[in-house]
Amino acid sequence: MEKSKVLVVGGTGYIGRRIVKASLAQGHPTFVLQRPEIGLDIEKLQILLSFKVQGATLLEGSFEDHKSLVEAVKKVDVVISAMSGVFFRSHNLLLQLKLVEAIKEAGNIKRFLPSEFGIDPARMGDALEPGRVSFDEKMVVRKAIEEANIPHTYVSANCFAGYFAGNLSQMGVLTPPKEKVYLYGDGNVKVVYVDEDDIATYTIKTVDDPCTLNKTVYIRPQENILSQRQLVELWENLTGKKLDKFSISKEDLLASMKGMDYSGQSGVGHFYHIYYEGCLTNFEIGQEGEEASKLYPEVKYKRMDEYLKLYM
Repeated sequence: MEKSKVLVVGGTGYIGRRIVKASLAQGHPTFVLQRPEIGLDIEKLQILLSFKVQGATLLEGSFEDHKSLVEAVKKVDVVISAMSGVFFRSHNLLLQLKLVEAIKEAGNIKRFLPSEFGIDPARMGDALEPGRVSFDEKMVVRKAIEEANIPHTYVSANCFAGYFAGNLSQMGVLTPPKEKVYLYGDGNVKVVYVDEDDIATYTIKTVDDPCTLNKTVYIRPQENILSQRQLVELWENLTGKKLDKFSISKEDLLASMKGMDYSGQSGVGHFYHIYYEGCLTNFEIGQEGEEASKLYPEVKYKRMDEYLKLYM
């Protein structure tokens, strides 16, 4: 079967650049939106030019120019948005509504994957302020997609290993602690950690798969469903050194939000839902969803013990 032509929007970002790489690796004719808004951001331009060298095609288009978006969309079969939805970077989720309008007008798109790649927003109706804004905005985009009858796939990738595993789930740092580690509660709530390159690989696998049409795909590799305590033990086994462990109660975690900026408060809220409520693993995947590692067992995903070796 001929591979779909894939357009990546937000291709210079943290997950977007990996999706571009995965699309090329899996043999899809790959296109990346080049937005004039990058201005003098030389790093983004060089990333785009590197994609071109690797075989991708750059398509010019702007969210301020509806016609240009429509023309870009008409050249492909699948659109994947990887626009940022976190507060410590840029936060552009609702810009996707302009992309939805362009897809609707073009009328040729076989599949749209909006920017999600984290906690399933459909399960976060009771999320804490202010972090719930990300979930609410993703649901606004979903509503627009579904009202426009656009074929779609939603990808719930759970915890990016770079932000949640390499630091043993410590807030405010990206590398493992050397002496002591803070556990959320008893540290036994199950979490799903996924290498970002694997997220991209699974994402591209879905685009031509009829099993994932109009469904949510959860990336839950079985061996990467770990508690925080198990993650810490993996690190201790690798280093041969025990860390001093301190427990943070949910009350103390939530109290720490006081005085934090908007981004910090959002982060604390997300950690609360993940590590105390168990929002990534406290449900069974029903008929509305599929699990990626079961759909694509040929993908040799990176286990967290192997991932943590990068930090030694």
